[in-house]
This record gives sequence, structure tokens and C-alpha cells, in this order.
Amino acid sequence: MGQRILVPVDGSEQAECAVEFVTEQYPDATVILFHVINPAEAGYSAEASVPTFSEEWYDQEKARAERLFDELEAAADATGTSVERVVEVGRPTTAIVDYADEHDVDQIVMGSHGRSGVSRILLGSVAETVVRRASVPVTVAR
Repeated sequence: MGQRILVPVDGSEQAECAVEFVTEQYPDATVILFHVINPAEAGYSAEASVPTFSEEWYDQEKARAERLFDELEAAADATGTSVERVVEVGRPTTAIVDYADEHDVDQIVMGSHGRSGVSRILLGSVAETVVRRASVPVTVAR
């Protein structure tokens, strides 16, 4: 059985780089494209108090994730890499670490926001937290 590599994706260029890295370096692995819908992003606007808003917002976010998966999976298909798709709801750091622990993931490869100067020393807050909390190896691609 080949490696199972979790790749959290959020639509950023860095996440695309992480997918490219995995398909180039681990062509025989199963890539798990993982997107987290964070309810905190729905905000506390006046719309959020409308009863159907949260359901509509969730449906829009789920559709956005599927479009993102379609784009990334097309690139992975070109290399023959096996791809799975997973959408979870929750805090990104918790969802990523918990999924890796509960689903026999061998490695996490994720993007970090490109930074320069002093901030280059620090990873993005999600990547940094995943690196500290994950029980499997984590590679951060930039």
C-alpha cells in the first residue's frame, strides 16, 4: 500500500505549490485534497442572523471547495496520482491534525504564505500550529 499524503487546500498559490510538490515527489502516493470550511468565516453580519443564511453560506463554501478540487485534481490526474477529496467543517488546524490522526495519513504537505524579512522566520499560523501538533511528518511548501 502506498503512502497517504494529506494536502490541505484553501485556494492559495501556496496550496497549489503543495499539490504540485506532492505529485512530483510522490507520484505513487494517494493525495488527499483536504478543505476546511470554517464557520467563523461566515461572520456576524446582519445577513448571518437570517435563518437561511448559514445553510446558503455552507452550500456556497462546499461548491467553492468542489471547484477548487476539480482544478487541483486535473493537475494531479496528468501525473497519474491517485486523489481523494475531503471537506470538513471546523477550525482548520484542529480539522487537519484530527483527520491525519484518524485516517491513517502518513504525511501532511501544506502551503505556507510567502513572507520576507523577520516574518519569514515564522510560518503562517495554521501551518505553524499543524507542524507543532501533528503526529506525522509535515512538509511546508512555499
